[in-house]
Amino acid sequence: MEYITRKSMLYKTEAEHSDYTMNHVLGCSHGCKFPCYAFLMKKRFGQVKTYEDWCTPKIVSNTLELLDKEIPRLKDKIHSVHLCFTTDPFMYKVDEVIAMSLASIKKLNAAGISCRILTKGLLPAELAHMSKENECGITLISLNEDYRAQMEPNTSPYLARIAALKFLHEVGCKTWVCMEPYPTPNLVKQDLRTILDKISFVDKIIFGKMNYNKEITAYKGHKEFYNDCAAQVKEFCAEHGMDCYIKIGTET
Repeated sequence: MEYITRKSMLYKTEAEHSDYTMNHVLGCSHGCKFPCYAFLMKKRFGQVKTYEDWCTPKIVSNTLELLDKEIPRLKDKIHSVHLCFTTDPFMYKVDEVIAMSLASIKKLNAAGISCRILTKGLLPAELAHMSKENECGITLISLNEDYRAQMEPNTSPYLARIAALKFLHEVGCKTWVCMEPYPTPNLVKQDLRTILDKISFVDKIIFGKMNYNKEITAYKGHKEFYNDCAAQVKEFCAEHGMDCYIKIGTET
C-alpha cells in the first residue's frame, strides 16, 4: 500500500442528499469501466495519470489526525458525512483501507456525527456495533456475475454484497442501495424486478442511469427504457414502504 498526506479531510458537498464528505484514499482498486466519473475527474486534474495508476490506491496516512483537528470545528455544522464520493471506503480485500474507514467512522460517531456509507465491497460486520444513525449502503446494478467481471472487475460478488447488507439490516442498521449506473439491455439483459426483489428489505433505493458511455446513447429507446425503470423502482418502493430517489437526469 502506498501513502500520501493531505491538508484537509472533511469538506462540504453540493451533491444530492449529502452534507459533508471525506475521501481518505486516492484511487480505487475496483477498477470499474463504465467509465468511472471519479477516475475521469482525477485524471483531468492531474492527480492520477493512468487507469493502472488509479487502480493502485494510495491511502491518506494522516486521515485520523486531520479528523481530530476538523471535527471540533465542524461538528455543529455537519448533519452527516458521506464515505465516499471519489473512492470506496470498503475496497474488496484491501485491509488497510477497510481499517482506516472503520477508524474514521468510529471517530465521527464518537463526536455525534452519523455517516452515510456506500461500497461495492463488503460492509464489515463491525458496523453493527457503531451508531444506528449510520446509513449502510451498497451499489447494486445487476446480479449477473459475468457482467460484474467485465465492468466491475475487482468488486465483491453481488450476492455476497447483498448478504452483508442484509446482516446489518437484521441487527437494526439503516440500509440502502444505490442502483447507479444502471445498464441498458445492449450491455446486459436482465429483469429489474428480480434485482429489486433481492433488496426488498432495505430502507431506501436510489436509482440512476449510466452516463459517459457512448453505448447508452447508441441504444435506441434509452430514454424510454430509463423512464420505465424509474417507474418500476418508484412502484416497488411504494409497495414496500421504502424511501425512493430517482437521480436527476434519469427521467425525461
